[in-house]
Amino acid sequence: MAKVKNIMFDLGGVIMTIDQPSAVKRFEEIGLKDAEKRLDPYTQSGIFGDLEEGKISASDFIRELGLLVGRELTFEECKYAWRGYTKEVPMRNIRVLDHLKADGYRLILLSNTNPFMMDWGMSKDFSGDGRSIDCFFHSMYMSYKLGMMKPDERIFRTIIEEEHILPEETLFVDDGPRNVSMGENLGFRTLCPKNGEDWTEKIYQTLRELDGKE
Repeated sequence: MAKVKNIMFDLGGVIMTIDQPSAVKRFEEIGLKDAEKRLDPYTQSGIFGDLEEGKISASDFIRELGLLVGRELTFEECKYAWRGYTKEVPMRNIRVLDHLKADGYRLILLSNTNPFMMDWGMSKDFSGDGRSIDCFFHSMYMSYKLGMMKPDERIFRTIIEEEHILPEETLFVDDGPRNVSMGENLGFRTLCPKNGEDWTEKIYQTLRELDGKE
């Protein structure tokens, strides 16, 4: 059995705890009356999906959402609404990322996300200790920049090719069952915690089992 050298993490639901009701509430606050119908915990559709898949830009999204709510919106208002998805970034997760990196694993981020969330993610407000998300990863792959979203097989094949990694040497951690299923189909080792679950002990146990130490 191949030794795990790389760990590929999802953002929302794994590193960051998702709070969909809060996101719905915030979008309603800025005027989107049917926010609950339009927002999904895992994979967005409509203009929300178009944004996360890179089909439209942040400015396009602001304009289109403004048409839906009946007034002009600002970047900050849209960022405020999207940020409703963030319940917390538990410090236990931050510490484990630091430890795994120090242990020599190559850490990769693979997230279905958008420019508003990453405006926060790339700021010092991300971690709770003054660091941005890129401090924790060797490389990052965001759906809106790649023009495709999980569980699209192409997004995984792009990472395999660009990172020069072997799926059997890579642990993929994602809270989306469909994403994990696609990863497994391509040969990745997987871990599928529930949104908000404390997976910090489980990941070490999984690594030990995969490396034949248990």
